[in-house]
Amino acid sequence: MSLKKQYKGYQSFQYLEKDRDYKYFELANEIDRVPSNRVKLNTQQEELVTKILRDHVLISVHEHLGTFPKDINQTPAYIKEGRMATAFEGLSRSHWDCVFDNLMNGVCQIHSKGGWKWSEVIHDLGMRLCDIAHQDFVIHCKSVEDIHRAHQEGKVAWVAVMEGAMMIENELDRIDLLYGFGLRSIGITYSESNALGSGLKEDRDGGLTKFGKRAVDRMNKVGLLIDCSHTGDQTALDTIEHSSKPIILSHIGAQALWGTNRMAPDEVLIACAEKGGVIGIEAAPHTTLTPNHRRHNLDAVMEHFEYIKDLVGIDHVTMGPDTLYGDHVGLHGAYSAALSLKESKGKGKAGLEYDPVEYVDGLENPTEGSYNIVRWLVKHGYSEEDISKVMGKNTLRLLEEVWV
Repeated sequence: MSLKKQYKGYQSFQYLEKDRDYKYFELANEIDRVPSNRVKLNTQQEELVTKILRDHVLISVHEHLGTFPKDINQTPAYIKEGRMATAFEGLSRSHWDCVFDNLMNGVCQIHSKGGWKWSEVIHDLGMRLCDIAHQDFVIHCKSVEDIHRAHQEGKVAWVAVMEGAMMIENELDRIDLLYGFGLRSIGITYSESNALGSGLKEDRDGGLTKFGKRAVDRMNKVGLLIDCSHTGDQTALDTIEHSSKPIILSHIGAQALWGTNRMAPDEVLIACAEKGGVIGIEAAPHTTLTPNHRRHNLDAVMEHFEYIKDLVGIDHVTMGPDTLYGDHVGLHGAYSAALSLKESKGKGKAGLEYDPVEYVDGLENPTEGSYNIVRWLVKHGYSEEDISKVMGKNTLRLLEEVWV
């Protein structure tokens, strides 16, 4: 059923009056914001793509489904209003049956300059849930059954995620509250350290703290999927070892191909897979580059996919493109400090020079990723079974073990 979504045209907050009930911003076009290429296939390959989209569940384990202002420089004012629109139309043109939505993440500065406060993340989550409650195309996903239902009904299962656990401070019960509010995955840290462990931007990685171990235990008990995409390497290894359940690296690449802190060394990738975890391949602008592809595009992203697939096996890889609706490169410029971009991308480091792009051709937003990744895999000779694993089955297996 993912060939055609049952979308009836709902737009975010249409139950309210613009500029009376809330401040209106002109938002970026969710469809064809920029010209971008579709992977070309022959007739036989097109038939296989259609069969895969029809018969198999497609899951993206890391995206941002909020729509940003057309003028990306208006984003700070837009964020302060605390009312992020969801890209319902863009999703309706995609083939994802389930998407992990990471909300405002590092730009969550609704009430503060630093972001990540408890009041801010709850405000963000509650506002998005209110919007979703007024439509019938997106399902608030709380279980594996919701994912299968979305596929069968031509809808999208929306998984609420927070990329870091800064907001729980030293309060373990906030983990239970987040789960109760519908959250189903959480990161240990978002680049900078917190009470649980060290982020990837730190000069020294102290690993998972004693409080962090207690937090991991609680996450296991309530059924939250744990993510270590933005932790330091030792913190990731400690988390994998301590967790009673497998974890996810939802949006990452291979440090062996591109030596930045945002990429993971083989040791972390192998440890994640050996525990039964899954690794999602990152595609945000200027991340998963390689010496062969210093201009970020789909081929660069898939070189990281193939390296990690060869390292840990096809049963432990999936896609976490980390894309959004709007000017992603411009957003990085506006929030470079909050997103720890200098530390995570190795800016100025010898050997990591690259050609800047305005957007990642072929993976500009979640809609493009939903069809171009499948098309790339078909074009490069992957079997239907292996593609189904990469695009959804591996994640379903993980969720069936972790979610309660």
